[in-house]
Order: sequence, then C-alpha cells, then structure tokens
Amino acid sequence: MGLIQFKEINVRFKDHVIFENFNMNVMKGEKVLLSAPSGKGKSTLFKLLLGFQKVDHGDIIFNGKQLEKDTLKYFRLNIGYVSQDVDLRNQKVWDSMMEIFSYKHNRHIKVTKQKVIDLIAYFNLSTDIIDKEVKQLSGGERQRLGLIICILLDRDVWLLDEITSGLDKDMKERVVDYVLKQNKTILIISHDKIWSKNDLIRIEEW
Repeated sequence: MGLIQFKEINVRFKDHVIFENFNMNVMKGEKVLLSAPSGKGKSTLFKLLLGFQKVDHGDIIFNGKQLEKDTLKYFRLNIGYVSQDVDLRNQKVWDSMMEIFSYKHNRHIKVTKQKVIDLIAYFNLSTDIIDKEVKQLSGGERQRLGLIICILLDRDVWLLDEITSGLDKDMKERVVDYVLKQNKTILIISHDKIWSKNDLIRIEEW
C-alpha cells in the first residue's frame, strides 16, 4: 500500500474534464515526476492533496488516512509545498521567513540564522538577500527561497511545482542533486529535462 493514493479521482471544471477515474500510488521515499500536457491537472493534483480543491468523486489517502474535513490538518502539517510563483508576503525576506515559523504548528521547529545562511550559500544566493524586500527578488531567487523554507519545515512529503524553471544549468543540477538525496517522498512538476533524465525518478504519465 502506498504512502499517497489517488483512487478513482474525478474532477471537472464546468465542461472541462481534468481527471476521470484517475489512479496513482506513491510509495514512501519515492521521487515521482508528474508528466502530462498543460491543463491536464498536474498542479490540480497538488491542490487536491492539500485540500485546496475538492474531488467530484474518488478518494485521496495519505499514510492510511482518507482526506476529509477531520484529517485535512494532518495532511497539511505533513506535506511541504513549493508553488510555482512562491507566494511570500511583501516584506523583508527574513521577516517573511520567520513569520512562517511563528505559526502555531511550526513553532517547534528550531530555525537559526546560521542554518538559513548556510542554505542560502549552498544554493548560491547572496547572504544579504535576507535584508531585501520580497518584491525585489527575481523568479529564480524566489524559487530557491521557497525550497529553503520547505527544507527547514522538514515535512515528510514535498510537492515541488516548477522549482528549477528560473535557474541556470549549474543551479538546476545543484537543486536536483540536493532534492534527490533527501529521505523524503517527493512529487515534482517540471518541464526541465534534467528531472526526467534522472534514474532515481519515476515518471508518472497521463
């Protein structure tokens, strides 16, 4: 039995069918690249798993628990999500990051300035980025910061939506190498060939 299961999922937006009797099983520790044409529900799948969108029919199961009103919090507390546009509040980067770790359910996570700076350096960001305003950041900087926040949250499952699209070749390689070394279950949406060429990744196509 998989850690994450989508069973007979049906989703329709007005007259547009996104999923019809869709099934997917993800085992613990797997790295899975979601591959489907645009508009075929890759990002929707992430939103379904986090309860941001509802299925018309079918079941979503995570770690033996079925997604419903009473279990929604469990899903969200155990899944890290880096969205395509990395939505951060427009304030200083450090304040925006620390706000996330001030939330009730994240307060137990010990985040030191040194730990943040070490990750910033690893992903080739300037250490003074923490003093910049979020609106000053490039797309690639936002993507890397989103990943850093996901790393610091240290949840069992990561959902990564186009986290390498704004990066150069060397940085794409560094990010992919880091992600694939993690002892996490990771679902990836990306058009970058660097992911699909990697033997450690299972490609789920529809």
